[in-house]
Order: sequence, then structure tokens, then C-alpha cells
Amino acid sequence: MKKNHNIFIGVLFIIIGTLILVSNLGYLNFSWSYVWPLALLAPGLYLHFSFFTGLDKNPGILVPAGILTTYGLLFYANVIFGWGLMAELWPVFLIGISIGLLELYIFGTRDNALLIPVGILGGLGLIFLTDTIYLLNRKYLAPAFLIVLGILIITKNDNRKGSQKRYTQEAPENMEKQDKKE
Repeated sequence: MKKNHNIFIGVLFIIIGTLILVSNLGYLNFSWSYVWPLALLAPGLYLHFSFFTGLDKNPGILVPAGILTTYGLLFYANVIFGWGLMAELWPVFLIGISIGLLELYIFGTRDNALLIPVGILGGLGLIFLTDTIYLLNRKYLAPAFLIVLGILIITKNDNRKGSQKRYTQEAPENMEKQDKKE
């Protein structure tokens, strides 16, 4: 695996060096403004490739993979369509972190604690994104988000109390059954 990694890095440097040399000689109109987002996108895609092909089985690499891939795509969109777009697409920074953590949750240990920052960052990012690109108005979306969040919190607490009551009520019955068996 180490040898394949070295070959990949070596070939990448050869390609980049060749492009720069050909551009400096005047044979190619090469502009770094179209290439620099690859500094984020390529490692992100490589980390995804490494995990999904089994080169690296640690699901923790999916967090930076998701973040770097999302940010690389965001910067490419700005390079291609103009940097004025960043005024509307800034919430993608929140969504990128959420995507990385969500990938860790889905392909990792499924630790429910990861869903808290995923929900907060992803929810806020989507609220701000929909507002900035005028899909929905924050005037209605933000209160709706808070109402749904409140309902989820209340029902989750009710479920916990119900399950605690059930266990405390069942405990004496189970003890009586065990006493009868002995």
C-alpha cells in the first residue's frame, strides 16, 4: 500500500510540474485560478477513495474527506461562476462540516452523539442557504425548525420517562418470578 501511495504522489507531482513548465514555455495558457481548488478537492476525493476501496478502513477519515470535498466543490463553483456567489453560498461551510460528520455516523460506529452537531450545523446551514438563494423565507422556516426541534425534544424526554417507569414497575415483578423459581 505504501508503494502505491508513493507512486500516486509521484505521478501527481510530475503532472503538476509538467503543466507549470509547459505553461511557462508559452505552449499552454495555464491559470492557477482554475486549479487551486484541487488542493482541497483532490485530497477529499482521495480520502473517500481510500475508505471505500478498503485502503484505509478507519471511518474517521471520512470527516476531513467530506469537508474537503464539499469545500473544494464550493470553491470551484465560485471560480467558475464568480466570487459574488460566495455571498449566497457561505452556509455551505456549515453544511460541509455536517456532511463530514454524517459520513462518519453512517459508515462508522453510528454514535448517536454525532447527530447533534450534524443536525445543528446542517439545519442552520440549510436554513441560511435556503434564505440566501430565496427558496424559502427565513421568516417562516426558522420558526418551523424551532417548533419541530421542540417537539422532538419533548417526545424524546417522554419516551425516556416512559421507559424508566416501565423498568421500575417491572423490576419487582421480575424479582418475584426469580424468588418463585428458587
